Amino acid sequence: MISKFSRLDVVDNSGAKLVSCIHVYSGFKKRYAITGDKILVSVKQLRSKRKSTSKVQKGEIYSALIVQTKKSIQYSNGVSRKYFNNSVILLNKQLKPVGSKIFVGIQNTFRYTKHLKILFIAPGAVI
Repeated sequence: MISKFSRLDVVDNSGAKLVSCIHVYSGFKKRYAITGDKILVSVKQLRSKRKSTSKVQKGEIYSALIVQTKKSIQYSNGVSRKYFNNSVILLNKQLKPVGSKIFVGIQNTFRYTKHLKILFIAPGAVI
């Protein structure tokens, strides 16, 4: 579960390495976000190799989509998912991914959302 001021890893090639959550979307007085939710983030740290050619800059604000959380989530079919870290993908104002490549496998549940493009640029889908 992701709340305000949580630090998250970025798993795309946008150039950002670490971001901090500013706001959790999708609900009145919603405190926590889970996998598949959108949040508002601020870039805190850039990848060292890509500082000069980065698509993002430190301190900029972006929307992000949560793809992995440490907290396990139980689905209605009995499957539970748990990962080693909290990870996001940065989105632009049109809700398209900033990066052109994703480094981790994405859950198959993104197939039924409006973020289908993210599933296509990921290396694989986790069932």
